[in-house]
Amino acid sequence: MKVLLDTNVLIAGFITKGVCSDLVEHCLRRHEIVLSEFILDEFREKLVKKFKFSFQDADSAIRLMRARVLLSKPAPLFQPVCRDADDDMVIASAVAGGAVCIVTGDKDLLDLKEYQGIPILKPAEFSAFEAKQS
Repeated sequence: MKVLLDTNVLIAGFITKGVCSDLVEHCLRRHEIVLSEFILDEFREKLVKKFKFSFQDADSAIRLMRARVLLSKPAPLFQPVCRDADDDMVIASAVAGGAVCIVTGDKDLLDLKEYQGIPILKPAEFSAFEAKQS
């Protein structure tokens, strides 16, 4: 199953132990994670600026993700869906990559609940969603 993990889920998965780290590990083992250059760039930027990772450590994390994920090439959406253009890029990445769901902690995305039949889930909701797909 193709699963798009939003930047905030990736960051939480890398810097803390818990739901998001378990989710990232699980998806790496059992599913295909869909990302885009936009998401990877945002991931790198947040690791360096907000969490004070060195450029080398952030680049190592990016290389690790690149080796294990499907990179989609999103086209701009026909019309804005979210008030934040970055959120529209996340949605466009999921659409372009054929993701069956988007997993995020972003409230604006979660408020949408879905886009073009792609459910938008909290990390804690993923296992129940996954069970329904089997």
